[in-house]
Amino acid sequence: PDVICAMSSDCHHTFRAPTKEIHSPADIERWTKSQDSEGLVSELLSDEVKGAAVELSQYLTGGFGDATRIDYGTGHELSFAAFLCCLFKLRILREDDYIGIVFSVIRSYLVVTRKLQTRYRMEPAGSQGVWGLDDFQFLPFVWGSSQLIGHPRLLPKSFPDQSIAKEFAGDYLFMDCIQFIHQMKTGPFPEHSNTLWGISGVPHWAKVNSGLIKMYKAEVLQKFPVIQHFVFGTLLSIQVASDH
Repeated sequence: PDVICAMSSDCHHTFRAPTKEIHSPADIERWTKSQDSEGLVSELLSDEVKGAAVELSQYLTGGFGDATRIDYGTGHELSFAAFLCCLFKLRILREDDYIGIVFSVIRSYLVVTRKLQTRYRMEPAGSQGVWGLDDFQFLPFVWGSSQLIGHPRLLPKSFPDQSIAKEFAGDYLFMDCIQFIHQMKTGPFPEHSNTLWGISGVPHWAKVNSGLIKMYKAEVLQKFPVIQHFVFGTLLSIQVASDH
């Protein structure tokens, strides 16, 4: 689908993908304002926590790119992850929703962000080019690699093969991400996606997954150019956690 509904079958607000190409920053700003993200979030919350809608809507809107710079990157992806994290903290989502969130909601999220990237011609925010993992995403590779741990047929060395990625894109999140790269880029895989090519040489998915988690911490969470834009509030405080 090209719509992210508020993880509720009866919600009345939807977060819609754009239908027109962008011609100016005002175009994407109008799209952002048209979504009524605060109204969407309010439908998820009980009366006791309705006040959190203001905070959550900032994370949700921030998860789809910057309207001024017309870019999208791992910082925006982090904002959407923070939105989901807040829903868990408020007990709107629970532990038994983990798998559904990653392999249903995140897939729908990717549909919308990819349409934004292509239709609005968004620039990669903070991209490291050929030396980065991907121009736009990171977390789907982390979660997707965990899905493949112990797979009897698909090994890391398989995913650069476009035919393999295409065949299994519908079943495995990691392969879906690789297939999208094949669709958007031309030329030899080692040249346009050198970091992923290096990862394909790792023998087991468990090692790929643990390595990507370490890489995410180093390249996203510990990078000031990324984290300087992150919004802290009452649900996700800037204060050091009490157990540290």
